[in-house]
Amino acid sequence: MSNGVIGLVVLVVIIVVVGLLCVGIYNKLVALRNRFKNAFAQIDVQLKRRYDLVPNLVETAKGYMKHESETLEAVIAARNQASAASTTAAADPGNAIAMQGLLGAESALTGAMGKLMLTVERYPDLKANQTMSQLMEELTSTENKIAFARQAYNDSVMVYNTTRETFPNVILAGPMGFATATLFEIKSEVEREAVKVAF
Repeated sequence: MSNGVIGLVVLVVIIVVVGLLCVGIYNKLVALRNRFKNAFAQIDVQLKRRYDLVPNLVETAKGYMKHESETLEAVIAARNQASAASTTAAADPGNAIAMQGLLGAESALTGAMGKLMLTVERYPDLKANQTMSQLMEELTSTENKIAFARQAYNDSVMVYNTTRETFPNVILAGPMGFATATLFEIKSEVEREAVKVAF
């Protein structure tokens, strides 16, 4: 064999190895991206459940809290904003802007719900209402499920981002369209406090 043929064989082998490496990186990043999108879908299910509970909670409270319409309206407005932001984020959980919008809307809803719970404390008859107690129990259960789903999502995002940022993946991730994913995290201490729903 001549040097030219050997050189050509070596070049073909190098191209095949690099091609297989690129395919492997691409496939791994696709699998990890799909995993974190699925994990976000689990959060989305629980968020929708919470969004469905909030109007029932407000409706039950309305009869007792006639002079607290501003608080009730703030809760509904925050719920509607969070629901819209959730729909946008669910369409593309990898979109950092959509995730930041959802995090901001969730923060506003948590704040509004906290004010509602403080207000409910001033109405003993409302606290004793069986429907209100059942709704509060469902809300507590949902909040716990959201926390577990958020943890699973953040774990999936961490694995994806770490894989995306390691060498040689980092060289190929950007050009292949694999952007950094955003964690679903709560930033301020006020937002970290759970909504108080116990009677």
